[in-house]
Amino acid sequence: MINSVARPDCCGGLGNIDFRQADLCVMTWLLGYVDPSDPCFVAAVLAITFNPLFWNVVARWEQKTRKLSRAFGSPYLACYVLGGAILLLNVLRSHCFTQAMLSQPRMDSLDNPTAYQVGLVLLGVGSMLVLSSFFALGFTGTFLGDYFGILKEARVTTFPFNILDNPMYWGSTANYLGWAIMHASPTGLLLTVVVALIYVVAILYEEPFTAEIYQQKSSQIHKRS
Repeated sequence: MINSVARPDCCGGLGNIDFRQADLCVMTWLLGYVDPSDPCFVAAVLAITFNPLFWNVVARWEQKTRKLSRAFGSPYLACYVLGGAILLLNVLRSHCFTQAMLSQPRMDSLDNPTAYQVGLVLLGVGSMLVLSSFFALGFTGTFLGDYFGILKEARVTTFPFNILDNPMYWGSTANYLGWAIMHASPTGLLLTVVVALIYVVAILYEEPFTAEIYQQKSSQIHKRS
């Protein structure tokens, strides 16, 4: 959900990481703790993958056809309904993530007070990024309002967008990472990697569209003036 954001001068978030250079030893090590065939793990992966796919497909469909806006009689109401659906799907994703962690073994090296506190800090930082992003963007700005023709006057440049690109996505990733560490869960760590990768794909898909629509709006304003 990339809406009304400005690219910072630095700290572009995980979207700037070249995952091709990643050390696969860590992934192999994590897989030694995880049973990928476990139904809870499979459900978590499906939920993580489905959510961005759902909101991007529906939002692009709305942007091209305006059928949701016509069905609900207002682009705002249609956006609120889609936002509500996304929130419910996110609750389901978090539930599946937690159940997958609980169904598989804990990691002894993470099962200590220090690791728990680190996880708690990550959860706090992630929550701050998510909530501050929401307050900066508003409901429609957060939940794909630009696809419904609901645009802000200008792209948001206030905190946290002035320190990090796509802070809601990386805040969410930090939440899952913190939650996994607090549960000393290698399964949670692996699922957090899946979350990050899915968000990278979503960013690559969403950012060009967001840049294009605000460029079009800027061009229209210049033409009128």
